[in-house]
Amino acid sequence: MRSSPLGLTVLSLLHLQPLHPYGIQRLIKQWGKDQVVNVSQRASLYRTIDRLLEAGLITVRETSRDQQYPERTVYDVTDAGRTTTREWLREMLVAPRAEYPEFPAALSFTMMLLPHEVAADLSARASQVRSQLAELEASAEGARQLALPRVTMLEDEYRRAVLTAELDWLDAVTSDLRSGALTWDFESLAALARSAS
Repeated sequence: MRSSPLGLTVLSLLHLQPLHPYGIQRLIKQWGKDQVVNVSQRASLYRTIDRLLEAGLITVRETSRDQQYPERTVYDVTDAGRTTTREWLREMLVAPRAEYPEFPAALSFTMMLLPHEVAADLSARASQVRSQLAELEASAEGARQLALPRVTMLEDEYRRAVLTAELDWLDAVTSDLRSGALTWDFESLAALARSAS
């Protein structure tokens, strides 16, 4: 089985205690891991659990039925799952992967818009980034009040650093767009593309 952020999350949480899928999903949200792992659809969590089970990385510990709830299957991590968790974690920490987020893809074709449109859009993005930074700061304050160990919030530190760098870049580019230091002409770019083909 190939590593995945959600697979790593499930394995890591099962290291702490055996859990059923609802318990896994609840812990992901309680610990704020839903900010770094996509669990917006419950089906993706169940698919990941099925793949981990097929790969022998987790096992069914028990299945119980309560009159108030549907049947619940509790999963536990296997020895192979413990080994795999460490391997995936170290691989993800060491080796940057080629990821293809949509923002850089959109940036690569900003020439399709007018400079003042791009300035407005990047300013709007900067406002959203500022809001995200404020949310992260509030989360950090909550962690400090709960006396959570720093290691439990490293992903938030990283996200804060990345968002701060993005905000600095957005402000600089927006400034260049507004001053005219960064501009373009679509027809000139189209002519350049035609001459290259």
